[in-house]
Amino acid sequence: MQKLLLSIIAIVALATGAFLFQKLNQQPLPEFSLYYQQPRIIKPFKLTDHNGEAFTNKNLQGKWSWVFFGYTSCPDVCPTTLQELNFVYDDLKKTSANVQVLLVSVDPQRDSQQKLKEYIGYFNKAFIALRAGHEVLFPFARNLGLMYAIVDNNKTKNSDSKEESYLVDHSASMVLINPQGKIAAIFKPEIAVGKVPSIDGEKLVSDFNKIVALY
Repeated sequence: MQKLLLSIIAIVALATGAFLFQKLNQQPLPEFSLYYQQPRIIKPFKLTDHNGEAFTNKNLQGKWSWVFFGYTSCPDVCPTTLQELNFVYDDLKKTSANVQVLLVSVDPQRDSQQKLKEYIGYFNKAFIALRAGHEVLFPFARNLGLMYAIVDNNKTKNSDSKEESYLVDHSASMVLINPQGKIAAIFKPEIAVGKVPSIDGEKLVSDFNKIVALY
């Protein structure tokens, strides 16, 4: 009986492997992103959204989530990326209606809940801005394969307010999280001499179509 059970398990495993292999070979693979055929697990985390509500792993379930790290005082990469995401947002939703765009602030000292709400709403009111202390952000960023660092030697006092003025170095890549709450792919920005690193919206949509088709 035990041998029969083991034989059945082996047959099911082989059939499942053959099905997945056939599916991957029938569907074109993404061309412009680092695609994980074995999605990466995201450890438990707790952030707060721009409405003051808790945002955890549960909020990733059942949706395709585009995650970008940035901050409201960012002079170039952040507004460029968010603008591009706004341009292609309708195209992304044509591929999957369950899409959400998440901006995670790497500057919790200056990016208050209200400031994030006003900032993200400027680009698209459907987008979500998130914040947390560095004790949460650092391990969350590492888990997603991203990084950030405050440039301390650039800190100066803003003459018009009590707020400090400084830059934050951060990854310009985007992370795509699948509806199971795992990392599906990473999209790196296009880098050209003399230009701000930016995400190519057409390539992003093209790869998203292929990734969704693989699920």
